Amino acid sequence: MSDTRYVRVAALKTADLFKRHLTSSRIDLGFDDALLPPGESPFAQPFVDGSIRVGNRFCVLPMEGWDGTTSGEPSELTRRRWQRFGTSGAKLIWGGEAVAVRHDGRANPNQLLISEQTEPALASLRDELVSAHRARFGANADADLYLGLQLTHSGRFSRPNVWNRPEPLAASSNPVLDKRFPGGVPVMSDDEIDRLIEQFIAAAKRAYAIGFQFVDIKHCHGYFGHELLSARNREGKYGGSLENRTRFLDSVADGIRSEVPGLGIGVRLSVIDSVPYRKTADGPGEPETPASGYRHGFGVIGDSGLESALDDGRAFLRRLRSRGIRWACLTAGSPYYCPHVVRPALFPPADGYEPPEDPLHGVARQIKATATLKSEFPDMVFVGSAYTYLQEWLPHVGQYTLRNGMTDFVGLGRMMLSYPDLAADVLAGRPLARKFVCRTFSDCTTGPRLGLVSGCYPLDPLYVSHPHAATLKEAKTPART
Repeated sequence: MSDTRYVRVAALKTADLFKRHLTSSRIDLGFDDALLPPGESPFAQPFVDGSIRVGNRFCVLPMEGWDGTTSGEPSELTRRRWQRFGTSGAKLIWGGEAVAVRHDGRANPNQLLISEQTEPALASLRDELVSAHRARFGANADADLYLGLQLTHSGRFSRPNVWNRPEPLAASSNPVLDKRFPGGVPVMSDDEIDRLIEQFIAAAKRAYAIGFQFVDIKHCHGYFGHELLSARNREGKYGGSLENRTRFLDSVADGIRSEVPGLGIGVRLSVIDSVPYRKTADGPGEPETPASGYRHGFGVIGDSGLESALDDGRAFLRRLRSRGIRWACLTAGSPYYCPHVVRPALFPPADGYEPPEDPLHGVARQIKATATLKSEFPDMVFVGSAYTYLQEWLPHVGQYTLRNGMTDFVGLGRMMLSYPDLAADVLAGRPLARKFVCRTFSDCTTGPRLGLVSGCYPLDPLYVSHPHAATLKEAKTPART
């Protein structure tokens, strides 16, 4: 059962109630009481960066699918999801989905994989998204659609063959997280990382060949690239100094520019992090170790707060900018060891813990982190995350952040599963369809944790009647009694 100490956002039905809750809870989150008409809305303003033109300020964030084939191709459920991305109205598609560059880097046995075998299927997946966008918004509507593919290796959190059998390939040892893997945690050697770099470059070439305009070299959520950023105690050319810890990214980017100079490059970054949290017998999650002295994270929030935690991110962004990489999608932490930080929710997944804070604090933290860095790196392009928990107030907070230059794009993740039309409705000035607004019940996470397909079981009619819905309900019943 969810922790009842926190007010549900759905109960804050007026701007005054929402504002009073923020004030009483000391949550630093700006929002506009009223939405501007479509012609004046900052959501509707195009974004131009050199030769790149993006038609509006909504972005579809990359998620991790659990419904592809075992060979890494999209299923009909995957195709439906991507078609809905196309009809959403968002003009920036930041990957849409995490796609592994090789089999042992898949986070689950049904994650998409880019290879010679799967290339035609991924090409058709992209084409179906674009066709759906044209069908809804006009024959030339894709002229200002900017479409990327997120490339990943899941590293420590790889489960490529059996959904409940970890097969980790870590970037670095971590004495806190290592305890969670009784079978041990192999760490990739320098030679193995050299080969992985080649595979990222090969994957980027395939992405370009099938029509993607940019790739995201994933550095977030505890996966390989992200963990490598915290490899301060690793020996060799990929550990220790920041120069070494970013050598993987530098090498991939150099290879892409050499092989496919027309392909754009972006990075999704967990710009702040936390020590790992654990589930308690009764009550909210608690940290497994003190933040002071914890050297196995990147941008860990400790006693000194957010400002100090952003120093790692600042150093990384300076390196990105010096390498000519200016597009960054900012997120936080990891769903595996600090889900309340990355994905604020009142209702935790079955394997999660009750939130140790009002989830709106987590939303405000990510928005403030993005705003701070945007002010310090005004020439870079930022996509903000963590907006879904705002529910009906998402457009009001998003409008405020865009209007005040706190971000360049508002990213939508879980909301896209329950309510893909939100962007189109806001852009058209239509009221939100409340019955589809994501309430962060976390079933889209609990389902995959049980080996089920990914989707919104409470609100999407297709998943409400899906055979896996009964399995999910049965599995959750003991936890709610």
